[in-house]
Amino acid sequence: MKRFYPVIRVFGVLLTCFSLTMLVPLSLSWYWHDGAQSAYDEAFLLSLTTGLGLWWSARNEKHELKVRDGFLMVVMVWVLLPVFAGMPLIFHLGISFTDAYFEAVSGITTTGATVLPNLDKLPPSLNLWRGMLVWLGGMGLIVLAVAVLPLLGIGGRQMFKAETPGPMKDSQMTPRLTQTAKGLWGIYAAITLTCIFSLRWAGMDWFDAVMHSFSTMGLGGFSSHDASFGYWNSPAIEAVAIFFMLLAGMNFATHFLAIHGRSSTPYRHDPEVRWYLAVTLGSVVGIALYLTALDVYPDFDTALRFAAFNVVSIATTTGFANTDYGLWPMFAPLWMLFLSSFATSAGSTGGGIKMIRALILYKQVYRELVRAMHPHAIYPVRVGGGVVAPNILTAVLAFGFAYMCIIVALTLLMSASGLDIVTAFSAVVASINNTGPGLNQVGPATTFEILGDFQTWVCTFAMLLGRLEIFTLLVVLTPAFWRK
Repeated sequence: MKRFYPVIRVFGVLLTCFSLTMLVPLSLSWYWHDGAQSAYDEAFLLSLTTGLGLWWSARNEKHELKVRDGFLMVVMVWVLLPVFAGMPLIFHLGISFTDAYFEAVSGITTTGATVLPNLDKLPPSLNLWRGMLVWLGGMGLIVLAVAVLPLLGIGGRQMFKAETPGPMKDSQMTPRLTQTAKGLWGIYAAITLTCIFSLRWAGMDWFDAVMHSFSTMGLGGFSSHDASFGYWNSPAIEAVAIFFMLLAGMNFATHFLAIHGRSSTPYRHDPEVRWYLAVTLGSVVGIALYLTALDVYPDFDTALRFAAFNVVSIATTTGFANTDYGLWPMFAPLWMLFLSSFATSAGSTGGGIKMIRALILYKQVYRELVRAMHPHAIYPVRVGGGVVAPNILTAVLAFGFAYMCIIVALTLLMSASGLDIVTAFSAVVASINNTGPGLNQVGPATTFEILGDFQTWVCTFAMLLGRLEIFTLLVVLTPAFWRK
């Protein structure tokens, strides 16, 4: 047990810091008198005392985290923090632990699926808390910890490598890891602030602008209204959201380099950006033409408006909606769900396998076709002008195989539990891609409330797998991990 003390100490500090974020909705709840104050009081005190107790019990263990410690630390954060994050929902709404944990995991993993009905009638502080969970989870609580914990004598390199999305985890924007994390969060916060003012200018009130900016930049899709963006029916608000969803779907390291260097060159040199924009915007036009041809909308302009918002929302794994696209011809929502599997960039707040992996897989397939015709040809896989290292190529192939196998296995499990195949498949894909709404019974006009407890836990597991990019969680579940 003693060998886990360094991990327990770090987690205690993280939980203590996380408990302090509850003071924001707590303060606003007292200011608004929305009736949820006591729920935050209890959740805050329980989280704070638990965090301090864990830290105190292992306060003398100040060793640098090892590789295995880093994996365990990341898994503990994403699996255990939602326990405390869901407490205000349990204490105020009286919902079950299963539903509260699902909602909290959905927020922190930036999935945006919800089991809560009547969002318009929730206390404003609870809706804000849901939005904050998405925002904090968006860039990753671990990345934030890397910027803060060194001040407490706690190193964070192993946590950062386990948390960072994408196959190329060793690249850094700055010489020091702490500066890297601070740079990412600085850009993230600055763009979020810009989004708040932009949504306010477009017509939202200040509360909705803040709450939906958190969800937009975290690509989480939580809303304070059951109708999501359909509540406003505003092309201006939708246009602002589209722009910032597209920004959040790009690598924040690219944003940092572009802003720091005051140049658009990093965007031109990032191989993911052009593919991400081409695939996403090309799909917008294609689906708009498809909906127009089938007379779903009376003209192309109307079809383009609804296609643009919903395609970008699902492709970036945000999960907002301004109409029930589940009523569209099946090809359109299925294509959107397919886009959520790979469209966003590594280093973004989006889910899925990421565009860089999709590019590597595509080029590997093409290389095999070339080698079939020319067995002796030397044809390396190149991305962004560089040759992909064999170890990265192997890792991407293994990731792709695991990703497909997990989707099939969980879909069969959901189907065996009594769901129709469309609901089962879309719920699993939407969960593992951290997208939010699926199709049929879990479509954009409904919630995940219809799921039974077992089905809810399957989706919760899928959300955690997706946010931790499968292997981080699976590694901790292997017997070899726990051997000395």
